[in-house]
Amino acid sequence: MADIKQNVRTVVSFALNEFKKAKSLELDDVKGENLNLETPPDPSMGDIGLPMFMFAKTFRMAPPVISAEVVKIIQANSVIEGIDVASLGEFLSAGPYVNLKMNKAAEGYGILKKIAEQKDEYGSYTTGDKKTLDGRRVMVEFSSPNTNKPLHLGHLRNDALGESVSRILKKAGAEVYKVDLINNRGVHICKSMLAYKLFHEANGDTPESLGMKGDHFVGQCYVEFDRWLKGEKDKPETAHPEAAQQAEEMLIEWEKGNPEVRALWQKMNDWTLNGVKETYRRTGIEFDKFYLESETYLKGKDEILKGLEKGVFFKADDGSVRIDVTDVVGKGKDEDNHEKVLLRKDGTSVYITQDIGTAISRHDDWAFNQMVYVVASEQNYHFKILFHILKKLGFDWTDKLYHLSYGLVNLPSGRMKSREGTVVDADDLIDALHKDAMAELVAKGRDKDLADPEDVAEKVALSALHYYLLQVTPIKDMLFNPEESLSFNGNTGPYLQYMGARISSILRKAKDQGVAVDSSEAAVNKLTSAEEWDLIRALGNYPDVVAKAAENLDPSAISAYLYDVSKLFSKFYTACPILAADDKSLAGPRLFLAECTLTVLKSAMELVLVPYLEQM
Repeated sequence: MADIKQNVRTVVSFALNEFKKAKSLELDDVKGENLNLETPPDPSMGDIGLPMFMFAKTFRMAPPVISAEVVKIIQANSVIEGIDVASLGEFLSAGPYVNLKMNKAAEGYGILKKIAEQKDEYGSYTTGDKKTLDGRRVMVEFSSPNTNKPLHLGHLRNDALGESVSRILKKAGAEVYKVDLINNRGVHICKSMLAYKLFHEANGDTPESLGMKGDHFVGQCYVEFDRWLKGEKDKPETAHPEAAQQAEEMLIEWEKGNPEVRALWQKMNDWTLNGVKETYRRTGIEFDKFYLESETYLKGKDEILKGLEKGVFFKADDGSVRIDVTDVVGKGKDEDNHEKVLLRKDGTSVYITQDIGTAISRHDDWAFNQMVYVVASEQNYHFKILFHILKKLGFDWTDKLYHLSYGLVNLPSGRMKSREGTVVDADDLIDALHKDAMAELVAKGRDKDLADPEDVAEKVALSALHYYLLQVTPIKDMLFNPEESLSFNGNTGPYLQYMGARISSILRKAKDQGVAVDSSEAAVNKLTSAEEWDLIRALGNYPDVVAKAAENLDPSAISAYLYDVSKLFSKFYTACPILAADDKSLAGPRLFLAECTLTVLKSAMELVLVPYLEQM
């Protein structure tokens, strides 16, 4: 569909420019890439529509008049810019629109042939042999866990977005480099360390001795610190407010390189990271490089001190190093918001310090055309300030930085708080989904027909999780409903897996019955029903969907497309039997259409982290 859309734009822009010349209008030439393409609401009106509203003012004519004149010019030319107009179909004037009724036979064969030839590569190319994002180098940062707790539901949305966006960009032709910033230093890390010393060190407790994953054990320490700090509910005498200062002092000792503090820090960091990486492997999340905050914050401090010497930053009365951010927050805000602390008065760094050092290190390591930070909307202000600081420091690649802001995700029971122990751990959630998926397979009697039902249950659980998280536009807050996500009917990951398995079953049965795929042009030209054409047209739109998702960094476009194609296939299969077709000559081309549909479904499912299942 990408090629025909480009050709339609070329033909209509030519006609508009010819009309402009005939009217002796002193206007700039109309460019094809500026024309909007729409899908007419009624298929009888055409397959592609181009509105003429945008030309009403410049041409000083009503859009229906412009449309009628453009169609006359097109119909008067058999070849336009080397394009055989008749091969595209029939151009019609429909009120303020120029519509095209496509030559379905020719276009349908072209779409399916391209899918069959390109196979896994289909969707990467928009026009001709050119990939949408050829030559673009994109670094994507996501996940960014803290080493004081395990991954939770919020991380799962972050991970799904980051991995999916990376796959979409790569599909569109970009060179992608995935990075993970491990937040392994700071006062929050010291809180877990202090709790370990208080409650576990004397016993020699380890994750192994307690039968726990390392990240879960360290996360438990973080919760224990909060309870120690605040005391028991309604018993203020049990609180230990001095613990906050002790954690701050431990951070200072860490930055001084205190060997005892550093040894405990390294041990607990290893416990957490080993556990987190185990969860990454389970969910299919991979990275090209891990950056450690402990290795980048010093570079950030150096850059801040250089900026202080140059006058970019200033030293406040309390000894802290700051920057005036009035240009970012505006003059109407509270006065305290006009200054951002970059180094505390005791010389220790803050969160943004290491972000400055990390950004510089990354561009030095891998010169990118674009850097995408996948971070929750709670950090919108942080990234405005970060980009502002880097620009003030004179780095010319600052305009290549982009914050992919996404909304919060919670369960129907309410918002999660890690320090209070109300967070839903990622592992626990996936375990629960796996258990429920297995129960569903058993209830339907499907487990008996599967070689490895536990593996299928795991993949169903992951599809339920990832698809549910990715079907919502990133910027929106959302509720994750485990029960809804696992449904085998409706707009869910398991439904998509079922559709893929269903098509695979059809192809196996055809092979067993000796029915072969017929991909010849003569056979494909027989696919003329509305259900067949709607499905073919949707398959032809896949490259455009990928390109749009890559441009907007929005996996929900792929999710919506997957559901639409699945529904269209179901409609097609109901109306157009394949192996039971009355006209046996239709079995081969319909089987070819099913095969091409599966190719596209598998490709799109991979982009949104939905594992394909041949049987379920």
